[in-house]
Amino acid sequence: MTQGLRFAELAVEATAATAPAPVQAFRAAGAEAFQRLGFPTTREEDWHYTNVSAISSATYRPAGEGAADALDADALTPFLIDASWPRLVFVNGRYAPALSTPDAMPSGVRVLDLATAAAQDPEFVARYLGHAAPATRDGFTALNAAFAGTGAVVHVAKEMVVDTPIHLLHVTDARGEGMMHHPRHLLVAERHAKAFVLESHVHLADVPYFTNAVVEVAVEDGATLQLVRIQREARQAHHVSTVEARQGRDSHFLTFTFQTGAALSRSNVYTVLAGTGCGCTLNGLYMLDGAQHGDHQTRVEHVEENCFSREVYKGLLDDRSHGVFNGKVYVHPAAQKTDGKQTNQTLLLSETAQVDTKPQLEIFADDVKCTHGATVGRIDETARFYLESRGVSRALARQLLMYAFAADVLETIGHPTIVEALEQLTIERFTGSTSH
Repeated sequence: MTQGLRFAELAVEATAATAPAPVQAFRAAGAEAFQRLGFPTTREEDWHYTNVSAISSATYRPAGEGAADALDADALTPFLIDASWPRLVFVNGRYAPALSTPDAMPSGVRVLDLATAAAQDPEFVARYLGHAAPATRDGFTALNAAFAGTGAVVHVAKEMVVDTPIHLLHVTDARGEGMMHHPRHLLVAERHAKAFVLESHVHLADVPYFTNAVVEVAVEDGATLQLVRIQREARQAHHVSTVEARQGRDSHFLTFTFQTGAALSRSNVYTVLAGTGCGCTLNGLYMLDGAQHGDHQTRVEHVEENCFSREVYKGLLDDRSHGVFNGKVYVHPAAQKTDGKQTNQTLLLSETAQVDTKPQLEIFADDVKCTHGATVGRIDETARFYLESRGVSRALARQLLMYAFAADVLETIGHPTIVEALEQLTIERFTGSTSH
């Protein structure tokens, strides 16, 4: 393997670092898997529209010890949404305990960094680490496993209901230039528990770096877990993320992906509906301009009967940006009474923007109700003319129509404070007034 050889060498070096037993074993499995798998190429169907050579040919260094030190807490203010929410903060790929507030949780809810969790409760970490997202999934997941050790554990005990979002905030500043970050988060909602997790990736300096994040989710019988992910990386950054969930009977897993950052980004959201009567809601909004490339991949695997899945992804693409959506719904023979709906809608805001969209259904059961669809279009000139005829400027009319296109999918998040914050970020994106 020539492509990514330096990454393979670094992955092997990472296994020599001291770590609790479950993490150490997982690192070794990841290093071995990456040496075998390497980086994906466009010859692979799931990566056909996304060339990762900009990542594989780059020279990145692992996040260094002490990289989280010396960041002023005031620098986090623009990204907190609500400063009272419990949070774990990671700066330049390292956990920053001085900036984190994980202690405000009730009994029965644990929020702590992965290294501490592995040292204090190795059996729990070993049970979930690599279960939903094994190191052998693909090259990026393997690379993440090889560098495992930084991340968060959110564990909500049975019957516990946590309505306050738990914020996992990743910040990169100028000292993070040329670094690669490999956070791995474990989110566990036990029987009949309910939790809300917010994961943010933001920057304080427009420097090149590489984020390769994995989130493993266990939603057990009757539980509900919502995960909102905000990707606002630097314009020179590269971002790859994978969310993998396993769901129990009558559970509900909800995700929302909000993407505006990075030169090249890839978001994978996969879930297995492994219990009868469970369901998932996977939604997203991506807004790209310049030469940005954003790829969204989803896979919903219906294993048991009487389950539902809902997906709505919307994209706004300007300038020379390139968007990709590939959504797959796979229905096993035993998954009778499946109810699945999938939609991708894209607005092209310039003549040079482009999108590749591929909704897919693979059905091996005969009593199902599944639909999918994709639409690609431009701003409605009739609607814009109507606004202009009533005194609205041409630029403002364009912004209002773009916002209207995006707003309805934002409303599906179901948390007013987060909806309001993302609506504001959406408006700033259209007016060009945001600084991050």
